Amino acid sequence: MTVSRTICLGFLAVISIGTILLMLPISTSDGSWNNFVTALFTSTSAVCVTGLIVVDTGSYYSPVGEFLIALLIQVGGLGYMTATTFLLLLLGRKFKLKEKLAIQQSLDTPGMAGVVGLVRSIIAMTLIFELTGVFLLLLVFVPKHGFDYGLWLSIFHSISAFNNAGFSLFSDSLMGYADSSILILTISFLIIFGGIGYQVIMAMFLWLRDRLTGRSERGLFSLHFKIVTTTTLFLLIVGTLAFFSTEVNNPDTLAPLNFGEKLLGAWFQSVTTRTAGFNSIDIAAMTPAAIFITIPFMFVGASPGSTGGGIKTTTARILVICTKAVLQGREQALCFQRQIPVEMILKAVGVVVGSIGTTIAAIILITLTDPNLPFIEIMFEVVSAFATVGLSMGITASLSTPAKLILVVTMYVGRVGILMLMSALHGDPRPTTIRYPEEDLLVG
Repeated sequence: MTVSRTICLGFLAVISIGTILLMLPISTSDGSWNNFVTALFTSTSAVCVTGLIVVDTGSYYSPVGEFLIALLIQVGGLGYMTATTFLLLLLGRKFKLKEKLAIQQSLDTPGMAGVVGLVRSIIAMTLIFELTGVFLLLLVFVPKHGFDYGLWLSIFHSISAFNNAGFSLFSDSLMGYADSSILILTISFLIIFGGIGYQVIMAMFLWLRDRLTGRSERGLFSLHFKIVTTTTLFLLIVGTLAFFSTEVNNPDTLAPLNFGEKLLGAWFQSVTTRTAGFNSIDIAAMTPAAIFITIPFMFVGASPGSTGGGIKTTTARILVICTKAVLQGREQALCFQRQIPVEMILKAVGVVVGSIGTTIAAIILITLTDPNLPFIEIMFEVVSAFATVGLSMGITASLSTPAKLILVVTMYVGRVGILMLMSALHGDPRPTTIRYPEEDLLVG
């Protein structure tokens, strides 16, 4: 049992438990036994914080079922090792070296120093953001749905948003609240901070604390912080402009709204496309240009150490940096006056190649199982599943059982990570001192 196998099997265990619980009559609104594939798909989508659904969550599941889905989202967003560590901390258990190594790999941190303390910080940070989201969403839901149900709507959507899950208790996601600036901005706030990574949030907090207390001991921000924040900001701005320009005259999406609501809708679409899965406009009614813009944004996804999926912003930025270095004739990949290690470049290439291979394989298989569906809708669905986004053009429920199972596997691979899964299948690499001679070849 290597560390990677522990993490991968842990996610499978949580998905299996969730499937069993969601199959029980107490989890469905009509009190009948749930279909196995439906329960498996919902459990996988919740644990992998994807948001794709084959049934309407708010009407198909009972309050118990909705609570179980929210719990699975929370465990999946935190990650199997983080959730397990939290339970062990409550029991007062001390951690061994192997367990600390597993936590370090699951959180993608550079070292094992202070990983247990980091888990405590992550739990506290999660509670702070989600409770803040609940209080803000109460202003929207309570006046319309009453306090009791409004409180539950606020809790469920706050958990779903911060964990970038995209599950909603409304059949049209958040389209009914496209004109609510409080809801749109609150959900956006939760999605961005949930998808930017715990290390980045902690660095922001420490910087702000030092400025308020007059301390100056902390050094400059790390390269990881700079790349994540600048890349995220760039993608949010470019995405907003792209969706606004392509949908502003679309009568089925942004055209009926006033200018402020149009800008808010384009902003929200830019935010939620990056692995969150909510939508305030009809995805199936978007223009072909907007659909094609959405696919690469979904594929890039959120940032490392976050609740989101995708190849991650740092991976995409490293490839852009390498491309820029080649075009400029440099032999080093530089960013913010720092050199990117060769190991990180190889890892980024491996992530991208593995991710593309997985999505292509899933697309081919679904085109064989469901040949009547348009190719663009299948491609959109598969990329959304792999990047754990949850956006759909409306074909999820109509997919055949084999296609749904293919998406289940795709969501799982996207959540645990292609490199983590390959490491679990092949085992840890053995160190070697052998060095082979170099030889040039033609490229490009």
